Amino acid sequence: MIKVEIYDEEHEQDLQQKVNRFLVNIKAENLIDIKYQIHAFLSASSEQIYCYSAMIIYRG
Repeated sequence: MIKVEIYDEEHEQDLQQKVNRFLVNIKAENLIDIKYQIHAFLSASSEQIYCYSAMIIYRG
């Protein structure tokens, strides 16, 4: 069965830690792909906001 795990963080180091923690729990041959995205936008107070996300596709 194909499964996905999705993470979304405000800081890329936090995303990296979560993805790495997940990856140690699956076999390398079960990893299919990792999709990565960055979104940047301004808040109502004109503060720059970043959103880092990753979707891990794997066989479970």
